[in-house]
Amino acid sequence: MPLPNGTTIASRVRLNQGPEIPWLGLGVFQTEPGPVTRDAVTFALEAGYRAVDTAAMYRNEADVGEAVRASGLARDDVFITTKLWHTDHGYEPALKAGRASAERLGLGPIDLYLIHWPRANSPQERLDSWKALVELQREGVCRAVGVSNYTVRHLEELLAHSDVVPAVNQVEFHPFVFDPELLRFCEAHGIRLEAWAPLTRARRFDDPTILTVAAAHHRTPAQVLLRWGLEHGILEIPKSIHRERIRENAQVFDFSLSASEVAALDALAGGPRVGMWNPADIP
Repeated sequence: MPLPNGTTIASRVRLNQGPEIPWLGLGVFQTEPGPVTRDAVTFALEAGYRAVDTAAMYRNEADVGEAVRASGLARDDVFITTKLWHTDHGYEPALKAGRASAERLGLGPIDLYLIHWPRANSPQERLDSWKALVELQREGVCRAVGVSNYTVRHLEELLAHSDVVPAVNQVEFHPFVFDPELLRFCEAHGIRLEAWAPLTRARRFDDPTILTVAAAHHRTPAQVLLRWGLEHGILEIPKSIHRERIRENAQVFDFSLSASEVAALDALAGGPRVGMWNPADIP
């Protein structure tokens, strides 16, 4: 699923369940609830972002909703994603959690509702959660449903028990956690891969390969990392609370990487993860 020519921050791609999602959005993981979250969302919307990714676990859904309403933008102009935390797995708990997230956001239907992690008491409980998400979509609580942090194994389990294919699989994805097998699997099944922590939480900005590519294009390491993901056709949700960094992260649609540069960055695979868990360790 390569990035189409002429893609800009305003461009969107259609998901397998109908809605169109922007290529780039703002992530608000570990963004303090209250004014900090509201300001970050405001900065992003002012910079042209039209997608915001939150989660029940982040405790800032209400602030995201408030900032979107205050922006003056039409509701349909802003794509909102939120997620079911693993403590709410199971059919009835997931139904309740999804409705509560929609209420906290206060924006009408959630554009994309994801299972945050495949962690559950059993595979059946995980499947019951997916059944609940499909029901929430049927009820109009959300427009599209998907998953997060699912490996090929978790996706195969889901697809074997449901006719509804996830619209998105949101995972840690950057050159140091590059998983071609997962990318190919998602592409083959029409699932959009979306990268969280695409900037490695700034932990690998000093990598020599990244610095070399950045210097060649007169760009920052963050911009190179984001462009690398876009070159692979991946949706991305970089996180920042700073106005200038938010703007900087949006300036990745006016240059491209060569095939050799992409390959050099791909070769960094096998580095440490920045996430709290490795999904491969989840039964």
